[in-house]
Amino acid sequence: MQTIGYAVDDAKGKFHPWEFQRRQVGDEDIQIEIAFCGICHSDIHSARSEWGKGTYPMVPGHEIVGKVVKVGSKVTKFKEGDHAGVGCFVDSCGGCKNCKNHEEQFCLKGASMTYNSTEQDKKTPTYGGYSSQIVVKSDYALKVSDKFKSLDAVAPLLCAGITTFSPLHQYKDKVVGKSIGVVGLGGLGHMAVKIASSMGAEVTVFSTSEGKKDDAFKLGAKHFVVSKNEEEMKKVKGTLSFVIDTVAAHHEFVGYLDALETHGVLVFVGISPDALNLPLFPIVGGNKIIAGSMIGGIKETQEMLDYCAEKGIVSDIELISFDRIEEAYERTIKSDVKYRFVLDTKTLKK
Repeated sequence: MQTIGYAVDDAKGKFHPWEFQRRQVGDEDIQIEIAFCGICHSDIHSARSEWGKGTYPMVPGHEIVGKVVKVGSKVTKFKEGDHAGVGCFVDSCGGCKNCKNHEEQFCLKGASMTYNSTEQDKKTPTYGGYSSQIVVKSDYALKVSDKFKSLDAVAPLLCAGITTFSPLHQYKDKVVGKSIGVVGLGGLGHMAVKIASSMGAEVTVFSTSEGKKDDAFKLGAKHFVVSKNEEEMKKVKGTLSFVIDTVAAHHEFVGYLDALETHGVLVFVGISPDALNLPLFPIVGGNKIIAGSMIGGIKETQEMLDYCAEKGIVSDIELISFDRIEEAYERTIKSDVKYRFVLDTKTLKK
């Protein structure tokens, strides 16, 4: 079916309107009329081929929310008129041990990512949420509760929300009722603060910018540390049970290892394009754990959405029109947004 979107044709190109075809709704599919789509930093990395050569034309976007307008004959999970979301992937093999363990994002045969990827036939390209509609298997779509008051601010939960919820949930014995740290106060970091504080954690925000202090407290943090200040970093040494590092740019992280208590955990969710040089002494000295985390499976993502609906947690956003994508990309790189850009699909239809 004919679909309108915004695409980029190469790593140095500019976004432009583009018409393309979505598949017809199959027996197990739903068609979602997209209302809003968040802009993730990984969209920028992908569009500019910074994580390897991209597939073009590329229509990014994996923070998608909208209304179900058509359901396949075998679909029981959704009905027309429901609100639904699509996150970072749209299919997987369904048969490998990771898929059966509800970790479809780690499908051993390769998950079909929402864009810059292929369907499970390994041939048909996928196109993301910078568009008017999407057709997806119902098993890979998420139910969006009517308890949410604003759908636009829900969109970033489909990536920023689950990216931070997953490790906080996985290591909840280190988080609930404990003193933890959040490195960086951007799209991911502000969600980490909101979710962790809702779990009863006492949150310390680490930032290079003193100017983010007031925002950190408004979001739920109890303490703020300027990471460039050696004296402030010394005061938190050995005090935290868990640190989530959300920074996607190159940065030093030994200070965050030092901030961990014995058996503490440092989890990376931000992906720097630079190699990670592991300093072994700060890890071994204290039996500390360095871990990584990447989004979540469908089951966990649904748990996150339901949790956020109950707690009233959404992203802080700036709603923009499609003709401002280039501006949004440049401002995202400069951390000039509080805290996530979201595209309004009504502006696309104009």
